Amino acid sequence: MLEIIYQDENIIAINKPHGLLVHQSPIARNAEEFALQLLRDQIQQHVWPAHRLDRKTSGLLLFALNKETDRLMQQQFMENKVQKKYLAVLRGHSPDELLINYPLKKENGTLQDAITHFKTLARTEIPLAVGKHPTSRYSLVEAQPQTGRMHQLRRHFAHIFHPIIGDRPHGCNKQNKFFKEHFQMESMLLHASELEFFHPLSNEKLHLKAALQPEFIRMLAILKIEYSK
Repeated sequence: MLEIIYQDENIIAINKPHGLLVHQSPIARNAEEFALQLLRDQIQQHVWPAHRLDRKTSGLLLFALNKETDRLMQQQFMENKVQKKYLAVLRGHSPDELLINYPLKKENGTLQDAITHFKTLARTEIPLAVGKHPTSRYSLVEAQPQTGRMHQLRRHFAHIFHPIIGDRPHGCNKQNKFFKEHFQMESMLLHASELEFFHPLSNEKLHLKAALQPEFIRMLAILKIEYSK
């Protein structure tokens, strides 16, 4: 059963687990379960995804329950009127706060403006030797993308040399291999934690939150990162 965070007659929000595709995709033909079908079967009605999350990203995923609401929500996301917050574990000790303003290329090669603001919530240094260093450093950050580009957070954090742990192909292969072999971690430590937007029909301001998934919590404990919110 999917965890439902919010539901009314027009929209529904779930806390998507790591590893679950939003819908069928040609890049993952071996997948048998999808959030769209699971939710449709769970509530016994059609649903329309208002936005997307990567397969390995967990957290808040919003669906519309009719075509008109879907159109209105898609418009809000397209116009960057939805405020999004993510939690991520990065390699290294990241700056206290930073605005990343770095354009990203689309598949056709054209550049798009891309802006991400983040702040560091916690840092850790633990006795794990990955590569030539006897210890390893990590940071827990809260990120707010101000634009909605493909893999924006993953590419922006890689750009500042603090890639998200578990990210392939933008992350650190050495770290990802270590986490897989030593901690059996197949996921990516990126979680869509909050959404704030105006209800497309009532115009009520909604602020939704999704609790961390068990795998993310397990890794925070292993890395000795304390987080409570």
